[in-house]
Amino acid sequence: MRGSESRSLDLRAVWDLALPYQRFLAEATKNVGLWTDLYRIAHIPDWAIAQACDTGLGTRLLVIAEDWCGDASNTVPWLAKLADLAGCLELRVIKRDEHPEVMDRYLTGGSRSIPIVIALDADFEERGHWGPRPRELQEWVLAHRASIPSKERYAHARTWYAKDQGQTTLREVLELLK
Repeated sequence: MRGSESRSLDLRAVWDLALPYQRFLAEATKNVGLWTDLYRIAHIPDWAIAQACDTGLGTRLLVIAEDWCGDASNTVPWLAKLADLAGCLELRVIKRDEHPEVMDRYLTGGSRSIPIVIALDADFEERGHWGPRPRELQEWVLAHRASIPSKERYAHARTWYAKDQGQTTLREVLELLK
């Protein structure tokens, strides 16, 4: 997906304001254990590292997130680990609530859903963006939003993420780099 609205946004300046992943974690106050544990246990397959470096050399992943977000805590640690292991990608995080002008360029169905991952090339031009969750899970959430209470939807999402172990997030974000 290309964000036509993002053309007027200075993504280089936004990148410069964004936090390296470890600093984002150091400043986090919510779900720190979950963020830390998922990063620690994240297994990044060789295919993902190879694909990242074959197609994403020099790519920057700019993530819009907040530490309280369950979807962010279940996806971003995998991407951060990929960036750290591959060495050919760089990842930084901006906080949604501190940067509404950025978030409002990447609304999902009119809402400020996070995380949003924006792939930037070497010239800080957007290659595409992803989010707020893997397509399969997003379709399920949208289909059941009115019929299943949020607490049950969240439980389903946590189970889905635990079974998937970041693999769908890795595949879908790496698709942006092709």
